[in-house]
Amino acid sequence: MVEPDFPASEFEQRLESAQREMRAQDLQALLFTTEPEVRYFSGFRTQFWQSPTRPWFLVVPARGKPVAVIPAIGADLMGRTWLDDIRVFTSPHERDDGISVLTGVLDGYARIGMPMGRETSLRMPLADFDRLRASLPGSEFTDATGLIQGLRMVKSGAEIGVISDICAIASNAFQKANDLFYAGQALTEAFRAFKIELLAQGADDVPYLVGGAGSGGYSDVISPPTDQCLQAGDILMLDTGANLTGYFCDFDRNFAIGHASDEVRTAYRTLIAATDAAADRARPGATCAALFQTMALCVGGGSDVGRYGHGLGMQLTEAPSIISFDQTVLQEGMVLTLEPSIALSNGKMLVHEENIVIRDGPPDFLTRRASPDLPVLDRARTGV
Repeated sequence: MVEPDFPASEFEQRLESAQREMRAQDLQALLFTTEPEVRYFSGFRTQFWQSPTRPWFLVVPARGKPVAVIPAIGADLMGRTWLDDIRVFTSPHERDDGISVLTGVLDGYARIGMPMGRETSLRMPLADFDRLRASLPGSEFTDATGLIQGLRMVKSGAEIGVISDICAIASNAFQKANDLFYAGQALTEAFRAFKIELLAQGADDVPYLVGGAGSGGYSDVISPPTDQCLQAGDILMLDTGANLTGYFCDFDRNFAIGHASDEVRTAYRTLIAATDAAADRARPGATCAALFQTMALCVGGGSDVGRYGHGLGMQLTEAPSIISFDQTVLQEGMVLTLEPSIALSNGKMLVHEENIVIRDGPPDFLTRRASPDLPVLDRARTGV
């Protein structure tokens, strides 16, 4: 029997907060089609979302409990959540993948909010959404991005506890670096060894693991590994989004293989200083733009990658963005990544990332803070 990730009171509080905002914005219902929002209000967690074949819907009314409108294959699992109004349809279906059932649930609601803005998507056929709107001529579909992102940006104590746990697991795995990585090792093997260590430490899954390696730095930070072998003078960076109970950590660590140049060591210390400066400023009332500017001043300019961090939780990256134009005001309970980057004279780069939670005062670091000096791995192995 699958146990719920959180008690019903957690979801009741989320619903109460959402409905309070809905009434203030004159919204009679919210319609969700994407996994994070469905899970946020229902507790329905499954890897079956990896299949694009079937649509899933959740309707949150301004009063009363959410209504799930889902393929019949999910009825048993959804029935173990706190929801009690679960309406199913046969899917895949030749002509009607749940639209008639969903129309019946939404009929009569004058203003229906949906996520329509930055970092949102519609997970249903566009033709079906057009059919849905046509079948509800008395309903207006309006943008509720700010409402839902505003709710999700501030984490509950239970959510912060899970994120803290997965950050500790990944921190423990990074502590094994000297045992895991070595000169002569193929980068594919380094990634594999680290993923295995994350699972051994207690992660449920490692959906995201990227990084880079190269002499005196790396040229990008999103590449899959190759069979390139680590060599003395390389800088290895691994960035992990390990997962526990449906929540992510997202941070990286840098390691020098054998030795590092003075420029790289200085750049690394600059990134640590930038992270510390941003953490010093990360208080309720500060803005994301202010954190960005603080780090930009430390590293000597802006960033071609666009931002220096973001929100974190049920998704690897969430709103807000730590970028020059994001004026989101920090609130207690927000979980953020601090992720400055710096360009090197050889055309390469270094990136550093930590995870924090905003408190009434200094933030708490959820990650075990990186060494102020670049770690050097000096054990070479030629085989196991």
